[in-house]
Amino acid sequence: MTGVAPHGGATPGGYPIAVFGPFHPYRGGIAHHTTLLASTLAEAHPVLGINFTRLYPNRLFPGRTQFDDSTAPLGAPGVRIERLVDSIGPHTWPRAARAVRSHGTRLLVVQWWHPFFAPACRALASSARRAGARVLFLCHNVLPHERSHLDAALVRLGLGAADAFLVQSAGDLETLAKLYPSRPRAHTPHPAYTFFARGTTDRGRSRAVLQLDGPVVLFFGLVRAYKGLDVLLHAVAQARERVPITLVVAGEFYEERKPYDELVRRLGLEDAVRIHDRYIPNEDVEMYFRAADLVVLPYRSATQSGIAQIALGFEIPVIVTRTGGLPEVIREGETGFVVPPENPAALATALADFFIQDRVARLRPHLRDAADAFSWATMRRSVEQLGTTLGLPSL
Repeated sequence: MTGVAPHGGATPGGYPIAVFGPFHPYRGGIAHHTTLLASTLAEAHPVLGINFTRLYPNRLFPGRTQFDDSTAPLGAPGVRIERLVDSIGPHTWPRAARAVRSHGTRLLVVQWWHPFFAPACRALASSARRAGARVLFLCHNVLPHERSHLDAALVRLGLGAADAFLVQSAGDLETLAKLYPSRPRAHTPHPAYTFFARGTTDRGRSRAVLQLDGPVVLFFGLVRAYKGLDVLLHAVAQARERVPITLVVAGEFYEERKPYDELVRRLGLEDAVRIHDRYIPNEDVEMYFRAADLVVLPYRSATQSGIAQIALGFEIPVIVTRTGGLPEVIREGETGFVVPPENPAALATALADFFIQDRVARLRPHLRDAADAFSWATMRRSVEQLGTTLGLPSL
């Protein structure tokens, strides 16, 4: 038992839950999701966080560092977090299993986002089940965006250890219905990330620091091929024939940057594209979103995205492509717009129309409560409802 409540009171009265996934000091959206998930569960349950001692081996990690250097890292009040699992060190997995048992865990929630972690997930889940706990896999991507020949076997290895599944897109729900038709599953959209909105800056100050003016479009997050930055660059070049758009790219490149720089030059966008090739620490996220008029997710493929939920947390409209679960988080014509994937002309039309028609004025009233539809409390209730389905007590 943690013996600590989220806000300093008595221990929560629900059954003990363990959450397995990356927490601080690891960086990125999955770590943020794990932390916020554990925090919201801790409002009603004693929660133990099982963290990694090693996430990815350095030779397999495409970025500069796996660790969060934010001066204000995200914490999980009321959650005891233990760094126990080496992803490629099977000798560490039994100690994590012992911690899960010692916590009296009734429900183990496993964060699933890449088949690489299947062996560790399988080991911990199997041990928890032998000890009488139930196991829920919370899937960010049932199948990876970029797949290898080993992925199918690893997916079966990992997901096969689950008693139930919680997904964040309708597409993943359909995939699981085919893979495991008899196992309980539920769909709850990715909750909004509102913790970045700290009130430390405003639009004017943010634009002054970033040296921006006029119409500003933001592409935020790690740059990978499936995210379609090249499509967006072509679209911006076309849209600039009508509107003087500046595109800000804020995120570390997880592939070679040179082809993108060459594309910028070939399209004549040197003065229109500002690239900030780095992982954006928590305290700087607000500056980029406050400076933007519009956030664009030009993805070729997707299940869901925390980037859209950051934008909605800042009441910034979003253009997404019609792929995966992205359209599920946008109310067309109210909180954003949906365009076909890999279609620069359609995206260019949407960009130009947004500014020429001053769409933001029309969207602003709808954006004020957009994040409320994607709450962490809803995610907690979905976890608890699946727990009830698996025989755990209802609250």
